[in-house]
Amino acid sequence: MGDRKEIVQVAGRQVPVSNPDKVFFPQAGYTKLDLVRYYLAVSGGALRGVAGRPMVLKRFVHGADGEAFFQKRAPASRPDWIGTVTLSFPSGRTAEEVVVTDEAQLAWVLNLGCIDLNPHPVRAADLDHPDELRVDLDPVPGVEWAQIVRVALAAREVLADFGLAGWPKTSGSRGIHVYCRIEPRWTFAQVRRAAVALAREIERRAPADATSRWWKEERHGVFVDYNQNAKDRTVASAYSVRPTADARVSAPLAWDEVPACRPEEFTLATMPARFAAAGDPWAEMDGSAGSLEPLLELAARDEAAGLPDAPWPPHFGKQPGEERRVQPSKRRPDPAAAGADGADGGDGRPAAAAAGREDTASRAGGRRRSTMPLIEVARAASKDEAMAGLEQWKQRHPDAWARLEPADVLTDAMRGRYSTWTRIRLNLRNIPAGQRPPQEALEVDYDPWAGQPGRPAGPGASPRGRGPR
Repeated sequence: MGDRKEIVQVAGRQVPVSNPDKVFFPQAGYTKLDLVRYYLAVSGGALRGVAGRPMVLKRFVHGADGEAFFQKRAPASRPDWIGTVTLSFPSGRTAEEVVVTDEAQLAWVLNLGCIDLNPHPVRAADLDHPDELRVDLDPVPGVEWAQIVRVALAAREVLADFGLAGWPKTSGSRGIHVYCRIEPRWTFAQVRRAAVALAREIERRAPADATSRWWKEERHGVFVDYNQNAKDRTVASAYSVRPTADARVSAPLAWDEVPACRPEEFTLATMPARFAAAGDPWAEMDGSAGSLEPLLELAARDEAAGLPDAPWPPHFGKQPGEERRVQPSKRRPDPAAAGADGADGGDGRPAAAAAGREDTASRAGGRRRSTMPLIEVARAASKDEAMAGLEQWKQRHPDAWARLEPADVLTDAMRGRYSTWTRIRLNLRNIPAGQRPPQEALEVDYDPWAGQPGRPAGPGASPRGRGPR
């Protein structure tokens, strides 16, 4: 007997939901069918965030506790009523991606195992000019929710001063997102340039709370992630359920709700009633499109004052005017010695992936020198495995662990071609030099490049990865 299917009648179509009783959220007990019913209950808001936009499919075929994989290309076996559009990427590759426009297409995407929805900031009708500026407020470990709220309110103030209306939502994880509708007149590079200027201005106004520093080892407080506006980056959309134990939702808010909001209050179970009672706080968003010219003028002033372009994501080539793309812990003392492009490549390889491997700072020619005392503890296929490796390190080095601050634990979700893997590094800056544990064999030593054709293998191999998200 085949697996049971539930037929959902929606938007004039019959959409089959396979394995509807499969538990997608083990701790909360929510099933795949519960997930589909949730999205249909809030479809008016959910479609506002994704309709007409190409979408990366982030598929959790084993539920929220399983590892997701990213699928850019629309499945070949899709129904003929599923829309698509062909995108090109910085790598030179192209992909025909799904474009959702109604509830039936939304239900079909959910049946593939998508928990959150990840659309691009462009419409299918114009793939070169974004109509959204996305402000992603990403706290470093240990930051309290009140500080994130303060940065969100500062972001609102800055946006208003530069003629843009901000629309806030919880991220569904640890942060807050603020979206702005913009006129689709600027390229991705121009939108990102405006986002860099915005991030720096937020940092100037709230220096104790916010940072625009790209490298994790330099960050404090709440990182204003300007690179979410680079081409090929996607963010979980409004009303997206996130793969958390309680099925938390990325919940759109009115600004007067932000100071007192608690992200744990917005879940798959609670949001439908909120939506039915109060409607969508972002209902008027599409009518608020503004101009980027004031922010681009700020960017020009910053550049005239000597500020370089901030680092790009590692899978982008070196950009004109970009500062050296080298982690501070690997920079040479003399910037002039960085070479013509100074690009780090962002491959995610550790300083010494295991005891006995050669540190990049000690290789022939001394190409890089450590300026921060970083060690790598684990790299794993899943975050849980990496955290288990960190626990083992803590048990062996309890005195060192007691000296570390939350921001000294650098947990990177490294994005591969189809899935993510996790790297954990420790910044030992708060431990006296003579008491710092050395780089040891990794507690968990997962090789994300194993078995990939054309990838180098073994000690010293340095394939170009996509780096931490």
